[in-house]
Amino acid sequence: MSDQLYSVDQVADLLGLHVKTVRGYVRDGRLKAVRIGGRQYRIARDDLEAFTGHPVATPAREDARRHRRTEVTGIVQIDAVDPTTMNRLSTLVTASVAHPHDGERLHIEIVYDEERASMKIILVGDLNTTADLLKIISVIADEQP
Repeated sequence: MSDQLYSVDQVADLLGLHVKTVRGYVRDGRLKAVRIGGRQYRIARDDLEAFTGHPVATPAREDARRHRRTEVTGIVQIDAVDPTTMNRLSTLVTASVAHPHDGERLHIEIVYDEERASMKIILVGDLNTTADLLKIISVIADEQP
């Protein structure tokens, strides 16, 4: 029997689920867990494997200890952007990372404040992929509509 325990967040990451979904499984009794403190749960590896019906992959946190990884988080703010230009920019930026190279993940979130005519592009990813995307954003943002 394995002594490995996972938090609800770790289980959500492993299964590709939202944390609330995992908590729901625990509350419904579909996923066995032990309550620790007020609202925290721990799920044994064996119980997680019984729930999924197959062996559980190594969590990202454990894998991160073995493989060094670098990541960047950046926010690009672009002012004087009308809604039409924002749509064009967001489409181009999103399309440029539709197929990540070398299996690297890149997360993009775009926020637009129409009242201030300002957009922010939030990037989280590895150094090279993010740098490439920043170059693309620079070219696109500097174009005159």
